[in-house]
Amino acid sequence: MPKLQSFDHIHIYVKNRQQAVKWYQAVLGFSVVESLAFWAVDKGPLVVAHEDLHLALFESELQKRTTVAFGVDAANFLLWQQHLTTHEVTFVVSDHDISWSLYFSDPDGNPFEITTFDYENVVNNTSA
Repeated sequence: MPKLQSFDHIHIYVKNRQQAVKWYQAVLGFSVVESLAFWAVDKGPLVVAHEDLHLALFESELQKRTTVAFGVDAANFLLWQQHLTTHEVTFVVSDHDISWSLYFSDPDGNPFEITTFDYENVVNNTSA
């Protein structure tokens, strides 16, 4: 069987790409991939990236939801809690016994998760 190497991108549906990209830049640290910006005409995507992670922002009035989950270590999990609080993003912390997750949504209601399997280091460094 052929192997899959990585995720190329994930489709995210938003009502207004220009407003959405501001949130993705400020809150999640994504930036527009300028070499692909030409695609963002008509119904094409506006591609944003955070290192090797790519999201394709499509404008749509229809609600289409898929949870995007990012993996981090314990230190970054704790930093993300602070960062989301600073940006006034409401989130829920969930203890899954083997992992911790932060659940939140972008302004269009697209669900996100930041998860760590570095369980004990989170327990030992916070009262999450």
